[in-house]
Amino acid sequence: MGRHSRPDLDPARADTFRLLFVCTGNLCRSPAAEIMTRHLLVGKLGGREAARFDISSAGMNAVVGEMMHPDTRDELAPWGLDGVQAGAFRARQLRSSMVRRSDLVLGASLRHRSAVVEREPAGLKNTFALREFAALVDAVDECMLPEGDPVKRAQELVEQARMKRGLVPLDREELSVPDPIGKPQQAHHEAVVLITDAVYRIVEKIVPSR
Repeated sequence: MGRHSRPDLDPARADTFRLLFVCTGNLCRSPAAEIMTRHLLVGKLGGREAARFDISSAGMNAVVGEMMHPDTRDELAPWGLDGVQAGAFRARQLRSSMVRRSDLVLGASLRHRSAVVEREPAGLKNTFALREFAALVDAVDECMLPEGDPVKRAQELVEQARMKRGLVPLDREELSVPDPIGKPQQAHHEAVVLITDAVYRIVEKIVPSR
């Protein structure tokens, strides 16, 4: 068996990578992360190959059916993502089944990470805070990831990040994206800046720039 083989991976899932973002209401942070990640993957891979990545989001206490918060949506305008993509978004409530079917779950904060695992213990091995995961993947040696197939790289990246838990010095104060709900526009801007930085670093590790 090769170094990058995954004996526990369901063959039916091997061709798709499922990434779930989680926040509280599924109105600001997790939808911004979902939309930005999809945008970056399409830019790097093209629509057909990027479609192998199933990117979604949900809320621990979602305002089900609500649109994305307009202040956060406005912060996606520089990338042209405040139109159709953000406009079509509707909030969803997190379900245990969503966690079970995901290859990676990224919470907006350490609190969300803990809440996901409490709801679905099977998510322990592949649930992180977004900025935590970005810091861990920064520490993953490129030679530990398979070349070529971005889905296989993403799957191995989760394994490598999991093994680095507790080994990479992390400042807990810098691992969460603060909730901008009820705060001025600047808070939404700062949240989107943190989210964009984290997802960019993750996507860059999955699909390195040539």
